[in-house]
Amino acid sequence: MTKFFRRIIKFGTPADLNSAVYLASNTVAPAYECVELGIGDTLLIKAISEAYGSNKATVKDSVQKLGDLGLVARSCKSKQRTLGFAAKPKPLTLVRVIGAFREIAAISGSSSGKWKVDIIKKLLVGVQDSTETKFIIRGLQGKLRIGLAQSTVLVALAHALTMTIPSTVQVDDDGNDDNNDEEEEEEKDDGDDNSNEDPIVKAMMDESLTVEKTLEAHANMIRKVYSEVPSYDALLDAALKVPLVKLNEACQFQPGIPVEPMLAKPTKSIQEVLKRLNGQEFTCEYKYDGERAQIHKTPDGTLKVFSRNLLETSNKYPEVSNYVQEAAEAAIANQKEEKKEKKDDDDDDDGDGEFTGRPVDSYVLDTEVVAFDRVKGHLVPFQILSTRKKTQESGESATVQVIVQAFDLMYLNGKSLLCKSFKERRRLLHKHFAPVEGKFQFAKSLDAVEDGDTIELENFLDAAVKGQCEGLMVKTIVDIYEPSRRSLNWLKLKKDYLDGCGDSFDLVPLGAYFGRGKRTGVYGAYLLGCYDEETEEFQSVCKIGTGFSDEDLKSLSASLNEHKLEGGKSSSYNVAKSLEPDVWFDSVQVWEIKAADLSKSSTHRGALGKLEEGRGIGLRFPRFERIREDKKPSQATNSDQVLEMYYNQDSVKGQGGGDDYDDDDDGI
Repeated sequence: MTKFFRRIIKFGTPADLNSAVYLASNTVAPAYECVELGIGDTLLIKAISEAYGSNKATVKDSVQKLGDLGLVARSCKSKQRTLGFAAKPKPLTLVRVIGAFREIAAISGSSSGKWKVDIIKKLLVGVQDSTETKFIIRGLQGKLRIGLAQSTVLVALAHALTMTIPSTVQVDDDGNDDNNDEEEEEEKDDGDDNSNEDPIVKAMMDESLTVEKTLEAHANMIRKVYSEVPSYDALLDAALKVPLVKLNEACQFQPGIPVEPMLAKPTKSIQEVLKRLNGQEFTCEYKYDGERAQIHKTPDGTLKVFSRNLLETSNKYPEVSNYVQEAAEAAIANQKEEKKEKKDDDDDDDGDGEFTGRPVDSYVLDTEVVAFDRVKGHLVPFQILSTRKKTQESGESATVQVIVQAFDLMYLNGKSLLCKSFKERRRLLHKHFAPVEGKFQFAKSLDAVEDGDTIELENFLDAAVKGQCEGLMVKTIVDIYEPSRRSLNWLKLKKDYLDGCGDSFDLVPLGAYFGRGKRTGVYGAYLLGCYDEETEEFQSVCKIGTGFSDEDLKSLSASLNEHKLEGGKSSSYNVAKSLEPDVWFDSVQVWEIKAADLSKSSTHRGALGKLEEGRGIGLRFPRFERIREDKKPSQATNSDQVLEMYYNQDSVKGQGGGDDYDDDDDGI
């Protein structure tokens, strides 16, 4: 991949590089733009049959035999007879292919299916090699299966930009841009309490490092910038203008583009939390049972709400951004009142902007949106929030009312706060926003220093659970905000996990088994899998038949029936033959699952071969909790996380291995 990118950088155009990165990552636009191709297998089968003169029924039969529509398309292309004197079509280019994909994504309306098929046919007819057909079809399916995760693409891009500097990059004699000194002076005067030199930049500038370490530092820069600005367009635009050492200055986190959220490591006990903190100052916050929401205000006044997986949810929660604005205005009113009482006319001089009497111009807040009963004045479980429609005309008229529980501030008045300590970010959050009854509150918190005493923490955890919360978030207060990273600086402690696996699992339903007795007419059990990023496959980890209400069984059966795989098991599913379900589904949903423990399995394929050759890991006694609408299948619990949770079990820590288990003993 690095060699390929280097050739494009040297001989191609910026548009070629942009197209290559998007195609390699199997995307057509940044995640936050919510661009979907909207193509099912039925449309692809129609396009293949029409482009290559094959019978639809024959194509369907081939899908059942091969289990991969891409292989079927390649076979149809290779069998197609062409006239020897016929003019060859123009070769497909990267720009043309990604352009066609984006054109397909933009089509909507009653005749959209026909128009999409026409565009796909033009691509298929333009193919000069049957292998191209395979990957065009897979790309349209969103399942490229070339062994490339997003992280691999970013590392390859970093290596390519390091070894082949684009001709468009402007550098001075020292390898840096000329506008450095003035910007550095501004940073010094910024009032940032984390003023030490960026360790990534320091490593990139260190000429004593080996080639491998230098490449690693450059890859870390690309990862850091992309986690803060998750847009290949913005990343590449900057990378083609400035040296990589200056990339974080040319491509910065800003309102309007959601940052990948910081995540927490699961813990199983209060003792484990205290052991990890090891004498540090920390804070505990209620872990609210809602939906994570990033709330943005751009300098032009635009307000947006984004979900955990960077999808815009402004239409789902139209009142949320207004609640935050009210909180900002309430803070101004409080400050005016305080000044009046103190008769203090001095300007605000704490480095975060003068007191103007107006709400903040721009910001990004990290919050949890929670269902709220305004009549009784208390929080409501997530199950109620999940019934809220995806589009609301007005928050006030919505059946399910919500409240915003704010816990972090990542951007304020034109400046990123990601490199400031949590203590400073929280101070600014509480200064520039104020509680508004029934609409906006700060996460309830308790500050402490780890001294071995568990009583205060236990009481706070009990209070959180009684307050309709899942448990606690435990955070060190001196550390910075680390986008997309699951850091030991943030720990989650849930009451339900204290005697279990330490965390829940987010798994993908791969297939189902017909119900019997009371469950006749719906599916009685499901086969679930985790995601392996290296192989781009879903690996079975359990069969599940518990935790479902009657309503769950009906709704899940109905929704998944729309995504049956006519050709049988997908080639991206790693499932033992003995577990084969009655019906296979496309990977479209993510379910939160709790389990008693994990064990080695000769049948299930979770983290296959990583624990023991030829064996995987399976869940015992899994229980359905809810659908995770805020996650895509590729964001499901991955095989490395399954392996880590297996090793974290007390039974494994104490004995050096887990017991084998009967594969039928997983809750059915």
